[in-house]
Formats: sequence, structure tokens, C-alpha cells
Amino acid sequence: MRELNDRHVSAGPNILVGTAELRERLQRPKPPIVLDVRWRLGDSEGRAHYREGHIPGAVYVDLEGELASPPSPTAGRHPLPTLAALQASARRWGIRSGSAVVAYDDVGNLSAARVWWLLRWGGFADVRMLDGGFAAWRAAGGAVETGVHEPEAGDVVLRAGNMPVLDSDAAAAVASDGVLLDARAAERYRGEVEPIDPRAGHIPGALSAPTTEHLRPDATFVDSAELAERFRALGVAPARALGVYCGSGITAAHEVAALALAGFDAALYPGSWSQWCADPSRPIAP
Repeated sequence: MRELNDRHVSAGPNILVGTAELRERLQRPKPPIVLDVRWRLGDSEGRAHYREGHIPGAVYVDLEGELASPPSPTAGRHPLPTLAALQASARRWGIRSGSAVVAYDDVGNLSAARVWWLLRWGGFADVRMLDGGFAAWRAAGGAVETGVHEPEAGDVVLRAGNMPVLDSDAAAAVASDGVLLDARAAERYRGEVEPIDPRAGHIPGALSAPTTEHLRPDATFVDSAELAERFRALGVAPARALGVYCGSGITAAHEVAALALAGFDAALYPGSWSQWCADPSRPIAP
């Protein structure tokens, strides 16, 4: 992995879709592929929640089974999937060349951002997140269906390396010479609690920027101008190297999206804290 990738695809402004627009697009002859990425720590019943009710035509995405490789101490709790595995999953979801994709979850896109980032990393540009997620869809009176939707297999071809990625050495360099943001809850950054990983604290030089603070109470994203102001206050600027990590690389993708909404391109550290803290040679700031 490299700190920067010369051929990465800028996330650009087309990151979100609202409920009214999605409802209209679903009525078109070629509707978008809708992905249900319901997952959260402590709740392994995402598939059951999907079966109980989802946006019509949505395909369930297994975050741990399809959006990550098996965990390991050397790679972290949610390593990136291989390109071949991601492409096979994308084809199972029905994605074809020329498709549009909309992803959602029920936690403010903290999980859906993983598939948003991965597809863009694979060179698929037309993917957005439903702002506010499933709750917003329900609140707007959107139709819901039960059971399981099995789409016709797609034929999309993905190519890795289209979003910038950091490994541990590059993350340390960005923390020293640029801006490395820690997307976890502030108490985890400060080392006051660590409910998951073996050591508490943060990467030396990293700055706390909890990604949940980029959401309104209704789980929609804060306005881009406000996001830009928040990030500039942390020293984010176009000329500075910029990276993001979290516990295992899931919610960091959400912060990459928030930064893109604010007009900044950021690199993702997929191994994140789970990889960093498992390496005894890596220093830890309390």
C-alpha cells in the first residue's frame, strides 16, 4: 500500500442521494442497484433485519463476509477484501457496467460507507449513500418489502487502487508531516476505554475527529460548509497529506466520505487501530 495513488478517483460531490430522489430513480426503466449494509458492533442480525423489511429490490450485503477479509493480528479486524472477492460479491449484488448503486444502513451510513469506499477503490464511480439511511426512508413513507431479493448476476469489472490507501508506516508519516484523523469516539482516542482492541490510546500525532459528530440527530450528514469549517479547524488543507483511521477501517470510510463532502480527498488506513495496536513495535499515545 502507498500513501498516495496517482490514479485514484476523486470522491467528488456525488456522494449522497435523498429519499425523494431515490424513490423517483427506482421508478425508472433502469433503476439503481440498492445495497442494504445493515451491520453494527454487537448486532450480528443484519441479515434478519433485512429479511424483516428493506427497500424494495435491495440486496443484502454481508459486511464481515463480503466487505472484509478474515481478521488477523497483522492485518487488523477488518482487512480489505481481495479484488477478486470484491468483484465476485459486486456481481452477486447485480452490478453491471453502467449500473448506478445506492447503499444504506440504519446507523447513519457508518456501515454503508464501507461499500461506498470499496466500490470507488475498485474504480466504480457511480455509487452513493442514502442520506439518513433506512430510518429516513421509513420516515418519508417509502415502501418496504420483506424476504430476500435475488438479482440477476452482474458483470462489473473492478480494478484496485482508485482510492488512496495507507499502511502503518504511511499512517505514521502522515501523523508526523500532515493530518491523520482518528474517527473513533473521543474516549477511545484518549485511551479512557477500549472495549475491543488489546491496547488503548491513539497513534502519536493523530487528531481526534469522531465521525459520529458529522451527523445530525436524524442521522443525515451535516452540511458541507459546516464540515469544511470543522476540518479546517483541525488543520486540514488541500496542500497537506491527509489520512483517516478508526478501530478497524469501517467507520474511517465514513469520515473519508465526510471529508469528500467538505471538498477534501483523504487516504484510508484500512488496518487502523486494530492493526497498529497489535504490533508491539508501534508506539501508542495515551
